Amino acid sequence: MKTRRDIFPHVIEMNLQARRRLGCCVYLVYDNSEWALIDIGYEDTLEDIVAMIRQMDFPLSQCKYLVATHADVDHIQGMKRAKELMPQAIVVGHPSAAKLLAEGERIMTYAEISAQGISIDLPPVKVDQLIDEGDVLKIGDLKLDVWHTPGHAPAQLSFRLDNLLFSGDNIYRDGCVGNIDAHHGSDLPAFIRSLQRIKASNVEWLLPSHGPVFRKDDKQLQATIDRLDKYQHMADFGTCAVDWPLLDEWDEELAKG
Repeated sequence: MKTRRDIFPHVIEMNLQARRRLGCCVYLVYDNSEWALIDIGYEDTLEDIVAMIRQMDFPLSQCKYLVATHADVDHIQGMKRAKELMPQAIVVGHPSAAKLLAEGERIMTYAEISAQGISIDLPPVKVDQLIDEGDVLKIGDLKLDVWHTPGHAPAQLSFRLDNLLFSGDNIYRDGCVGNIDAHHGSDLPAFIRSLQRIKASNVEWLLPSHGPVFRKDDKQLQATIDRLDKYQHMADFGTCAVDWPLLDEWDEELAKG
């Protein structure tokens, strides 16, 4: 049996377990005989992840949940294959993600970005159980509280486990955030509210979907919130912006001749 490299009690991150970057962060949460995966990543890394899971002596038959934090292709492309390997596992996700996954939708999931020559297979997969704000996922004696934290994507979920928050693409250790893109359904005011909620909470550690785990820093969160607030009023962000003050100034100048 391979040594389990827990980052916190009951939590393993598969990139760290492998000591190399596999893609998005894939968290294995376990207690007693049950375990679950939060996100699964790309299909071409799934076999490596499953092999590590077996080597750590987690029986595939005891996987309770396959969790989709949201429907981006880099998080869920391997979900269908994972479900085939673990048919008893319950695929869970937000209703908005469930629709995209069932359709194998390609634009909002970033599977197809024709302007950059990106075209990635996205096998459709059925979400077995819809989850949303206020729901609880039980893994052994552990309880994951479901937070709906939209902004990056309409379906973005976070999961609280005591003083930990699996925070998805809300914020990373450097203060950056998940892509803000109208085609993706990004919503700047909602994003700001989600970050304000995280800042106001008493969680101590953030476990993001990309990059390393980090301690919650309210000053950093506020700096990110302030930056996104500016984005709301900048033409750089197109229809994700709520206004563009320059146009009001222009109207005044036109009226004055």
